Amino acid sequence: MDNVLGDFLRARRELVTPAEVGLPPGTGLRRVPGLRREEVALLAGISAEYYLRLERGRDRNPSAQVVEALARVLQLDAESTAYLLALAGPRSPRRPASQQVPASIETLLRTINVPALVFNKYSDVVAANALARELSPDMVPGVNRLRMLFTDLETRAHHPDWEQYTAAAVAHLRAQADADDQRLHALIGELSVESDRFRRLWARHDVRTASGGTFVIRHPRVGDIELLIDKFAVLGTDGLETLMLHAEPGSPSALALAELAAFASAD
Repeated sequence: MDNVLGDFLRARRELVTPAEVGLPPGTGLRRVPGLRREEVALLAGISAEYYLRLERGRDRNPSAQVVEALARVLQLDAESTAYLLALAGPRSPRRPASQQVPASIETLLRTINVPALVFNKYSDVVAANALARELSPDMVPGVNRLRMLFTDLETRAHHPDWEQYTAAAVAHLRAQADADDQRLHALIGELSVESDRFRRLWARHDVRTASGGTFVIRHPRVGDIELLIDKFAVLGTDGLETLMLHAEPGSPSALALAELAAFASAD
């Protein structure tokens, strides 16, 4: 991950075809699945030599204008463009922050009537309420959700939308990746060895930080539950986030969640 900027540019250009940017297919065999380096450079209005320097890590701080031109050529969305701008900018010194769950968040978990949990930037669950623990085996404190999602067959069976959900999880991890974080590197290396899907997703360099969306849990007691996702950063901590899951009021999923809540309170 030493050349993060270059790795990102290379991965993203391989996902864009010439036709998508208005280039003719040309003649001869293309040795790359997407755009060639010189094609990216031409479309972005920079020299091929300079773009090669960016990909190879010889220049790590292109101007904002160059970054925005590259983002346009690579068809990046707003999140991925912001991520690329951050990669190209100077690194800010990290400030020490707490890894403890604040007492107010602990109280929220106990009192809220929807599944809720707190996880860190490595996807370790550090706190969860009873309803979250009842909902899925990957929502139990002490569990690493990424490791469970990619290596545990029981957890996979709980997620009928596993492919979509794992893609979002890896994109979220990518958005928080720190080139100096050795623990994160170790987790990425472990999952890359143990899961072909993780390795392929990580190589795409997709980025996602936004909250929202939906996912489906298949529970042995109440069947499939479609849940809305909301998450927010826990301020003053080192990357902790709170995840809350809820269903549309009056929907079959809301009724199933209420039934599951009764099981959780009885246990």
